[in-house]
Amino acid sequence: MARFIFHIDLDAFFVSAEQAIAPGLKGKPVIVGGDPRRRGVVASASYEARPFGIHAGMPLSQARRLCPQATFIQANFLRYREASNKFMAILADFSPDIEPLGLDEAYLDVTGYQELYGSPRELALKIKTRIHKELDITASVGIATCKVVAKIASDLCKPDGLLEIAPGEEHAFLLPLPAAKLPGVGKKTGEALKEMGINTIGQLASLHIETVKRRFGSFGVMLQQHANGIDERKVAMPGEPKSISQQITFARDTSERHFLEANLHRLCQEVGQELRRQDKRAECVAIKLRYADFKTITRQVSLKEASNANQVISTKASELLDTALRQRRTPLRLIGVRVSNLVGQERQLSLFDSETERLVRLDKALDRIRQKYGSKAIKLGGG
Repeated sequence: MARFIFHIDLDAFFVSAEQAIAPGLKGKPVIVGGDPRRRGVVASASYEARPFGIHAGMPLSQARRLCPQATFIQANFLRYREASNKFMAILADFSPDIEPLGLDEAYLDVTGYQELYGSPRELALKIKTRIHKELDITASVGIATCKVVAKIASDLCKPDGLLEIAPGEEHAFLLPLPAAKLPGVGKKTGEALKEMGINTIGQLASLHIETVKRRFGSFGVMLQQHANGIDERKVAMPGEPKSISQQITFARDTSERHFLEANLHRLCQEVGQELRRQDKRAECVAIKLRYADFKTITRQVSLKEASNANQVISTKASELLDTALRQRRTPLRLIGVRVSNLVGQERQLSLFDSETERLVRLDKALDRIRQKYGSKAIKLGGG
């Protein structure tokens, strides 16, 4: 029996989530990322902004020059996470076989559910309707017998589209498409393929397997299979995250110690909150520093005992920052913190854990307050 795999992608998700809150922004060029007078990049752009050349990752200052009439909005990731949770809950109502890809897209295996919902196309329309009704966001859906073809189909039918590739039509569908449309073909791989005279997915599909192996190894073999519409990967929940990180790019390069420490402390609080949300503790704390000359360094330290207490994370991160600042006094443009080697909450309590446990209980209480009243509802000294 042929599989039926959906790739569902929310259109211009961050912008769409903002437009759902402020309908007056619909139909207008909108850019999520922050104040264009400050340093930062575009996180998402409405389809009305894209004809001006605006795209994700572009510096906000450049986006402002290209489209000065656009509305610029600071990203609100709490809002986007809430909308994402509702999105995933809608999908779960139709099939338990979900594979999220970030906040705004997911694979859904609906094989065998035709008797409940009708044809795959009818099911996709039901999903699109619910997303639009409950989130006021449009979604694009690709339908195919495998993940890679479904992903390409949804990309091609955006925004608010639905494209079904019938079983047996995968090769014909992929044949004329640019090689860059194939997931995994990035800038370097695309340039290498062009050097070989490969411009389309069909040309890649017809290459001799030994040629592909010599040039790209096992990765190339997978690419060629995908180019032929062959993809046996199952739809499955991804593994648990291996690390959690936060970073900030400053509006101006700075070496002002108190400012750097305050921002690092805030980032540590955000990382600690996410650890507790996932019921995880970290065994390693690292900082990331990018200097005015764009040189980037990371420094890390292992904890004597895994922790998710803000103060433990912040203390270690501050020690790393202190050492780095003494070694080089160049102004910084970016600072970040990352925790890794994540473990569960189970552990043997020692006689000396009372202070750490008290800190964690305090952190959890503050988490509940911020979740209810917003991230700025309460602050601790030094943050």
